Amino acid sequence: MTEPQNLNHTKWECMYHVVFIPKYRRKVLYVQLRRHLGEVFRKLTEQKESRVEEGHLMPDHVHMLLSIPPKYAVSQVVGFIKGKSAIHIARTFGERKRNFVGQHFWARGYFVSTVGRDEQTVREYIRHQEAEDRRLDQLRLL
Repeated sequence: MTEPQNLNHTKWECMYHVVFIPKYRRKVLYVQLRRHLGEVFRKLTEQKESRVEEGHLMPDHVHMLLSIPPKYAVSQVVGFIKGKSAIHIARTFGERKRNFVGQHFWARGYFVSTVGRDEQTVREYIRHQEAEDRRLDQLRLL
């Protein structure tokens, strides 16, 4: 468990499991983008006084465990991350590939779940999600 954090008059421990996908669930989060996006997400969350506690980029979706202070709405932070990262992707990779559609890189919406006391379970799930997906894909081939 992480220690509660402080604001001026508040002690808080707000953790959220967030999942979102690229538009049309394109499998574009590998190779160059995958190496690059982790740092982009971390810098963007810091701008909202938040933190990426755990994260994993899958080929067609993003899992993150975010620590967000109670003065920000989850939708505000996730919208900021998705919007600014889409702009960054368009500026950085837009000239090289035609499929990057500027600010429309991410699909609308996202999944969010409060973590509460199940933080360790969510951390393990995020860490092992890729291996589990590969295992299930292998089972489908049989």
